[in-house]
Amino acid sequence: QVQLVESGGGLVQAGGSLRLSCAASGRTFSSYAMGWFRQAPGKEREFVATISSSGGITTYADSVKGRFTISRDNAKKSLYLQMNSLKPEDTAVYYCAADRSPSRLPSQTKWDNAYWGQGTQVTVSS
Repeated sequence: QVQLVESGGGLVQAGGSLRLSCAASGRTFSSYAMGWFRQAPGKEREFVATISSSGGITTYADSVKGRFTISRDNAKKSLYLQMNSLKPEDTAVYYCAADRSPSRLPSQTKWDNAYWGQGTQVTVSS
């Protein structure tokens, strides 16, 4: 059983920064692609960023490119999202996700069928 626990959310003013963390347990962390997604009130969940198992391949949504950085520490079984220059439109619940199959590129992952954490709220005030 894979467990993902997000932390680091909170309330921040526009222009500020937050660092989200996702702690994983239950299997070999380093073999699986990981991702961050978010869901704002009244909207569908959307892709934010993904990272390959080794950390060598990262992808970002256009809306966060240049402001957010996804990273992972396989020794600590942790995934991170550094969020800078936050905007009110970044307000959402942020979810960590893990591929169910090992050794796939993030582009090959069926994220709707991934393992998901419970989410952490990020609120950016104007």
